Amino acid sequence: MISEEPTFDLIRPQEWLGGVIFASPHSGRAYPEWFLAESRLDAQQLRSSEDAFVDRLVAPALDHGAMVLTARVPRCVVDLNRGPEEIDPLVVSGAMPAMTNPRIMAGLGVIPRVVSQGRAIHDRPIPLEEADQRISRLWHPYHRALSALIESAVARFGGALLIDMHSMPRDALTHLPRPRPDMVLGDRNGVSAAPRISAGVAEAVTAEGFRLRRNSPFSGAYITQTYGRPRNNVHVVQLELDRSLYMDERRIEPRPDFDLFQSRFTRVITRLARLRPDASDAAIAAE
Repeated sequence: MISEEPTFDLIRPQEWLGGVIFASPHSGRAYPEWFLAESRLDAQQLRSSEDAFVDRLVAPALDHGAMVLTARVPRCVVDLNRGPEEIDPLVVSGAMPAMTNPRIMAGLGVIPRVVSQGRAIHDRPIPLEEADQRISRLWHPYHRALSALIESAVARFGGALLIDMHSMPRDALTHLPRPRPDMVLGDRNGVSAAPRISAGVAEAVTAEGFRLRRNSPFSGAYITQTYGRPRNNVHVVQLELDRSLYMDERRIEPRPDFDLFQSRFTRVITRLARLRPDASDAAIAAE
């Protein structure tokens, strides 16, 4: 039986200044004992799909008046950036999926079948009852909190800006021409955020000398698709970081120069926290 374990941390700034929310749905690392017992992989292998240390990288946003929502539940237990209907019948026994898409077919549905490098998490499908419990007790609380934050931002500030933070393996970029990007901005090709907002995010990244690519190879998934409503002044931008910039991907440990990267990226965070979803342009407040 899956207990109703805390699935996220919501950290509020001393004063919320402008409707900006930073979220990290894949940095959770609280691996339940019941999950470790039923997995065929060890803890280190399971962590390979984790957006390790992204929660640490976004924490400074609090000092600049933004909300910070970070996952506790690991991505390989339940994926908070997938819809509850994205069920993989190969991982859930007796499931009658309502849909299919390339993510599900790759084993990356709401209950993942694999971690990185296609390594299977389980020896056999899990019961449908367990899948339902993972979704109801682990997935839904995070999204209730996120929805409430967005609604509160709209009520207080006239709009919301969600920066959905992720990390990408260096290997995910090897097919791209050089120089490869340090970060990828995803706004579903302009659907999840207004152009002025995406331009402001891009400016915040490139002003610190990072190479940026837009919408390829990652344009956004469930969170950008579900919550991004620029016509209603709710903007969602996904930002993917190259993990090799700040961590040893094999050991899943911070690089010796992690603090230097964090200092540099904090300047990006500062600029992003100063964006305003209700602004008439994408200008960032002067330093």
